[in-house]
Amino acid sequence: MIYTVTFNPALDYVVFLDQLKLGDINRATRESIFYGGKGINVSTILNTLGMETTALGFVAGFTGKAIEEGLAAQGMHTDFIHLPEGNSRINVKVKHGDETEINGQGPVITQEAIDALFEKLQALGEDDILVLAGSIPNTLPEDIYERILAALSGKKIRTVVDATKDLLLNVLKYHPFLIKPNNHELGEMFGTVCETREDIEHYAGELQKMGARNVLISMAGDGAILITEDGETIQMGTPKGKVINSVGAGDSMVAGFVAGYLRTGSYKEALKNGTAAGSATAFSEGLASREMFEEMLAQL
Repeated sequence: MIYTVTFNPALDYVVFLDQLKLGDINRATRESIFYGGKGINVSTILNTLGMETTALGFVAGFTGKAIEEGLAAQGMHTDFIHLPEGNSRINVKVKHGDETEINGQGPVITQEAIDALFEKLQALGEDDILVLAGSIPNTLPEDIYERILAALSGKKIRTVVDATKDLLLNVLKYHPFLIKPNNHELGEMFGTVCETREDIEHYAGELQKMGARNVLISMAGDGAILITEDGETIQMGTPKGKVINSVGAGDSMVAGFVAGYLRTGSYKEALKNGTAAGSATAFSEGLASREMFEEMLAQL
């Protein structure tokens, strides 16, 4: 089973405007609602690709109920912890040429709820995959990723971590199966700028020396580079299309990579599937459909 953790799920309310006037009434030309959060995005794409997945995390209030019921309606399995107070957040994304985002704060996550999450995670066993993705809300300990991997150490669970800076660096000693910084985040971790393929390969190799098994570096329109635990370096370009959405593209790449690897056992095919899924979302208004994924895969 593939498990994902989303600490702060959200309803993403996307409104499209011809123009935005501050201090005035603005009327949307159209609108959409998506169920957001990086782990949820990963689970959604995995579900789209026909992989069994369980979304873990915390929900609260009427918005939490809407997230839970909406995902179930899409055929997804969830096992959220219900918080006694507050509401899961609503993120407002205003698109009028540029995109303006207003992200909600979310509910307070209690120690009791954290303990409940750790109890669920202890049920994971050998051959399970756990995906930890994104930032953490300010009501959680800053080292929550590290605590989770420490608690699961020795259980032979393959972990995937998509995070930045110290949140990622501090878990490398637990040898995550896959990490996925982009080229800018990679440079930031080492106080530099990765301008060439040689730069990217060098610093990705440094992350491997620190404990990561496989390092996937996404480079937006320039494709991706994978440094495998077998010592192989694989580069993949991107299919053709118009980028209209950046939200969830990285999460889709993670989901596609995991799905491709589980199906084939090949890192090259995993990277191919990850690139196709990430591109399919980038070329869509929301997360990728199966049809768009297949179209992108055929180009690679």
